[in-house]
Amino acid sequence: MNRIWLPYCGAAPLPEEWLMRWNLDPVLIAALAGAAIWAWLYAERRSAALWSVLILATLFISPVCALTSALFSVRIIHHVALTAIAAPLLVRAMGDSMRMIGNPVMWTIVHILLFWFWHAPDAYAFALSKVSAYWTMQITLLGSAVAFWAALRAASAPSVIGLLLAMMVQMGLLGALITFASAPLYAPHWLSTQPWTLTPLEDQQLAGLIMWAPASLFYLGAALWTAWRFLAPARPAST
Repeated sequence: MNRIWLPYCGAAPLPEEWLMRWNLDPVLIAALAGAAIWAWLYAERRSAALWSVLILATLFISPVCALTSALFSVRIIHHVALTAIAAPLLVRAMGDSMRMIGNPVMWTIVHILLFWFWHAPDAYAFALSKVSAYWTMQITLLGSAVAFWAALRAASAPSVIGLLLAMMVQMGLLGALITFASAPLYAPHWLSTQPWTLTPLEDQQLAGLIMWAPASLFYLGAALWTAWRFLAPARPAST
């Protein structure tokens, strides 16, 4: 017997209705509005803070939230945007006021373990079975990602490059494992993909490819940027 999955973002939408499926949770809207006000008043870099709030609003309020209930591939885009775009923007917004206890290697390991844990089939199914589990997944992914990016600020350039490349490799490895799985692994999407002309396995393979290639590029790009800044000759002081 198939279970009816009702995650936080609601039942999986049909193609003709998903653009109307905005999430108007008043608690969430109030929290994001408060974050926007904080960003305007106190963030060291307002633009980064406001961009991060906008990304979070897109992920959790816009119809993207509902679409993650239908397609695992969109869930992966959601998680990549949360951890590889919103998280570093939040760290940039907080600037020097953000200090992490613990070394960068520890936070890299914590973030990797949490990312793999929540993309294990049983843990993922649990996260979509109740609202509290869903927010536990989202908060721990975002929180560990913020800790990872913040910890890099205190590391030497070679260490930063190495840890970013480690993140790229693990992202590619997890994506490859999902891509080459011979059967659908994620029960919440066994019945939700067909209206979108995808089988559960095709949706899963697309998700794995997104994680394997585009998601890995965020970390590769950050590593190359760090290497360029580290290796670039110092500019002569102006007279």
